[in-house]
Amino acid sequence: MNDKDESLEIFDFFKFPACLAEPELLTNGSAWQGHIPIAFALVQLLRPRVFVELGTHNGDSYCAFCQAVKMLGLKTLCFAVDTWEGDPQTRLYGPEVLAELRAHHDPRYAQFSCLLQTTFDSAVNSFKDKSVDLLHIDGLHTYEAVKHDFETWLPKISDRGVVLFHDTAERQGDFGVWKLWAEIRDRFPHCEFSHSHGLGVLAVGKNIDPEAQMFFSGKDATRKIVQDLFARLGEALFLRGQISDLRRRLSDTERTLEGLRSSTSWRLTRPGRMIGRKMRELYRMVVSS
Repeated sequence: MNDKDESLEIFDFFKFPACLAEPELLTNGSAWQGHIPIAFALVQLLRPRVFVELGTHNGDSYCAFCQAVKMLGLKTLCFAVDTWEGDPQTRLYGPEVLAELRAHHDPRYAQFSCLLQTTFDSAVNSFKDKSVDLLHIDGLHTYEAVKHDFETWLPKISDRGVVLFHDTAERQGDFGVWKLWAEIRDRFPHCEFSHSHGLGVLAVGKNIDPEAQMFFSGKDATRKIVQDLFARLGEALFLRGQISDLRRRLSDTERTLEGLRSSTSWRLTRPGRMIGRKMRELYRMVVSS
């Protein structure tokens, strides 16, 4: 097979159009938005029976997986595991984060999805061995923590299972996902996307569907085409999220100004503002003469 033919075999975007869908949830500043097209594609490609996410926070990633399940009409059971208290890397936060997520999640996905407010170690015994087809690890990102999460949950991965690791390209501070990824990736078929802090995709199961294997095959040149295409799709979503956030801020500012304009204090200080404008105009005239 020549390189041209192989590039078609590795991933056909027209065969898996889910990756082009518009996400229903884009929160401000999420580091995961750039990988949402990959999430959509993987759900359509793998058609998992059980999906588990370790570390959900605002829910951009988790709700993307749930949206794909609903959009494709799959019978996937989805589980988000998080304490929703934060950690030293993401910051600590209050119950409002989970409340906002539930407001978006429950009306759309509660029939097949469950938000489990607990620790990863406490949740693991709720799942049978070899029952999880797709696992997303995105909790505390130190080397020790992510290694523990991977080894603890590995027995739960099915014979067609795939594991995702976020932040494989992030090396600042005590981030150590990259180190674990370097240790384990060559033991399994894998691919990596370096944009949006990096996403590692590891085919742990021994019986990955032949059609899904295209995601992990190909020479460097053909694989880079797929990586670049997903990076462009992800960048477009990230920019859309930034624009939406700016529009929200502008709307909030306009409402605040409107409230000020209709307030008593605004009316009482109007003469002073007029005098100030006149003095500035007079000053500009004197300076320019």
